[in-house]
Amino acid sequence: MTIWITEDQCDGCKRCQRVCPYEGIEVIDGVARVTDRCTSCGVCVDVCKKEAIGSDITPREVPDFSDRKGIWVFVEQTDGHLANVGLELLGKAQDLSARLNEDVSAVLIGKDVARLCDTLSDHGAKHIYLAEHDLLEHFRTIAYADVIEDLVKKFKPSILLIGATPLGRDLAPRVSRRVGSGLTADCTELTIDPDEKILWQTRPAFGGNVMATIANRYSRPQMATVRPGVMEKKTVTEGLANIIRFEPRLDEARIRTKVLQIVKEKKHGTDITEASVIVAGGRGIDGRKGFDMLQELAGLLGGELACTRLIVEQGIMPQSSQVGQTGKTVRPEIYIACGISGAIQHRAGMMGSRYIIAINNDPNAPIFQVANWGIVGDVNEIVPQMIKQLSNGGTL
Repeated sequence: MTIWITEDQCDGCKRCQRVCPYEGIEVIDGVARVTDRCTSCGVCVDVCKKEAIGSDITPREVPDFSDRKGIWVFVEQTDGHLANVGLELLGKAQDLSARLNEDVSAVLIGKDVARLCDTLSDHGAKHIYLAEHDLLEHFRTIAYADVIEDLVKKFKPSILLIGATPLGRDLAPRVSRRVGSGLTADCTELTIDPDEKILWQTRPAFGGNVMATIANRYSRPQMATVRPGVMEKKTVTEGLANIIRFEPRLDEARIRTKVLQIVKEKKHGTDITEASVIVAGGRGIDGRKGFDMLQELAGLLGGELACTRLIVEQGIMPQSSQVGQTGKTVRPEIYIACGISGAIQHRAGMMGSRYIIAINNDPNAPIFQVANWGIVGDVNEIVPQMIKQLSNGGTL
């Protein structure tokens, strides 16, 4: 594929130079020149009003996907307990379904997990692809990938959503490679393009400083992993789902890994994505001593302690407690932001909170723009007063 310039038609306007993302074209002495950095992407051809740039590039054709129907959600379960993110994705799938007029289906894999189908039905699954097998008792990447690959190739969904959990982040890329489709990881928003009716997948990039929206026009299913806590669970009353039992073809020798022992991590408190009250601290909190103070406040409120990215980088709090684009997305009833300025990266992770209380000594801090109630003052003076009030049987 080649790009060329018809010099007597070029007026040196530099439109081509400005739009080229690779510095593959530059204007020298009033005439555009193709450099050795050109990738033949063709973007310069489209912007040239004088038609001075020519190309033998042929547009890539979008395949016929008329046989691809349905929005699928892989619903993760461990020891017979459903992960919340799967139910959240079923809720989002209902919104997407309304735009596409396609059915919502759940994919449930494991051993003796059929009893979970009623819950999936209650949360919006119209069809449930159920794969049960002794070899699926515990998650093993190859076994689960084999099952989903066979299901996708046989039933041909248009969209496949997976939670961005440790399990989902392991499974999704393998399935994507197996079925020859692209994958957008760690999405925070999913919408349907009104014209093309394809899935727009939005995720943070460059450390959360940019939000990138990605579309997959050339392969199916359109695949995305979605962060827990971003979407809302929904319930329906449309009757029981249609259960499609699938007999997986599994071989222990092919799986190649064995689960010898399961060691469960000892957790302190509730996962912040499931907490109803969160007390979060940022730059304005005085180190570990300050977070001990916030922990006391959280305990009196029956809540959990969270933080910003800076606090994790300083080693004061674990990454599992971080709220924001590069951390977790939370939806508590009450979110108390202590000493947090409210950068967009942090706000993106807590905007779903029902009530936001902000404490900051800067009256112009961005956090006050999204807070329901704001207190301007020194957090190290205000929080102790809150603790004293609650300790004496009072309320906030």
